[in-house]
Amino acid sequence: MNAAIFAVVVLLPILAGVLIPLLPFRNRTAMMIYIEAAVLINSVLVFTALLHRPEDAFVLFRFTGNLSISFRLDGLGTVFAGIVSALWPLATLYAFEYMKHENHEKIFFMFYTITYGVTLGIALSEDIVTMYCFYEMLTLVTLPLILHTLTREAVLASRTYLYYSLGGAAFAFIGMVFILSYGTTSNFVPGGVLDIARLGDHTNRLLIVYVLCFCGFSVKAAMFPFSGWLPKAGVAPTPVTALLHAVAVVKAGAFTVMRVTYYSFGTDFLRGTWAQYVVMALVVFTIVYGCSRALKETHLKRRLAWSTVSNLSYILFGVVMMTPLGLVGALSHMIFHAVMKICSFFCAGAVIYKTGRNYIHELNGFGRKMPKVFIIFTISGMALMGVPGLCGFISKWNLVKAAVDSKNPLAYAGIAALLVSALLTAIYMLSISVRAFFPGRDFDYSTIQDVEDPNWMMMLPLVIFVIAMFCFGLHSAPVIRGLESIAALM
Repeated sequence: MNAAIFAVVVLLPILAGVLIPLLPFRNRTAMMIYIEAAVLINSVLVFTALLHRPEDAFVLFRFTGNLSISFRLDGLGTVFAGIVSALWPLATLYAFEYMKHENHEKIFFMFYTITYGVTLGIALSEDIVTMYCFYEMLTLVTLPLILHTLTREAVLASRTYLYYSLGGAAFAFIGMVFILSYGTTSNFVPGGVLDIARLGDHTNRLLIVYVLCFCGFSVKAAMFPFSGWLPKAGVAPTPVTALLHAVAVVKAGAFTVMRVTYYSFGTDFLRGTWAQYVVMALVVFTIVYGCSRALKETHLKRRLAWSTVSNLSYILFGVVMMTPLGLVGALSHMIFHAVMKICSFFCAGAVIYKTGRNYIHELNGFGRKMPKVFIIFTISGMALMGVPGLCGFISKWNLVKAAVDSKNPLAYAGIAALLVSALLTAIYMLSISVRAFFPGRDFDYSTIQDVEDPNWMMMLPLVIFVIAMFCFGLHSAPVIRGLESIAALM
């Protein structure tokens, strides 16, 4: 297969999205068919490329010297591109029903579809320059999605998101400049690209730069103290927040951190240094901090957002162990968390869409009226807790195994953080389900007589996600073997 397929799958959703407000669709159904067809065709092309991976790179254009926009598919990119391409068609189908009564629908779907292409641009980047350019583009195309409702809360949330993202990009830019200055190439190479002979007495300077770069890219992964933007972004429509919190933005943050740690700076340079302990301390703290904030939160989507803050640092915890086993744990949780969290957000979105209720105390008795949604929500909560038989258990087991194997004292503190997080997750997720199914003997069901499960366009993605949670939980061996082969290159 020709490497030009990489450029096609990046540019096709961008072009298809740009055309949405320009095409004279006969009716809304025609627009829906066009959008879903474009997304599905692109996903098919991506999986074709994953199965028949071209070895060559494709240079879209060259700035000067070794600075170019170029694409290549390696093992790490395969994981991220696979997640994005598998979930985007389902998220789009869900969005059709959710956005039915919203204004400016064409503009919404324009940016929603463009985001698909931009996210794939990050996944398929051959070098740090390409990744940085698409990382910045991701901020620009998701900003209008957060701003979509144009309410005061949406405006304030979009400003916060922009300020955090631009600040993070500035730190990430510093890292890119130093990689270009001290690296043998701008391309991503397993093990890193730093030229040790050129470092001289600049080792500490490079370690400072790594911490800055890590924090810069971790803004999108919502690591403390840069996590404030994520719960505020919950004012956006649920199809947006689900992608922000489960697939596109936050996973892009985790993915870029993996790239600079394992493929640019290199773990041989970083492991055992003070820089590793600094970033690991931030990550371990964020695991507990995010769960603690989720436990206090009474707004449904914001509670799930704080849960995301914690779970993203699970992924980063695997990364900062800087071992092959750590990378396996990070990648497995990146895959499984995407399924678990998009499912729980879509359940929350179904409740909000059908009832207009946003707060947890308003959900009393909903489990009897929306049984399908709340059964699936409960299963996703159990998966996030790490109940055996569901996918969350597998990724948490891999992370704990990697932490023990690393023999890093701070990693042992990370194990304790994971255990505390599991307990808090059980409380803040299952308390919602208990309230929904067991509101009390004196509860008056006539107050929620109009509450019901949504239609098939919302239910189909939820059913697929819950099946995936069980499949990954009960038969994850092929996935883990694939991740181990990727990590073995480090």
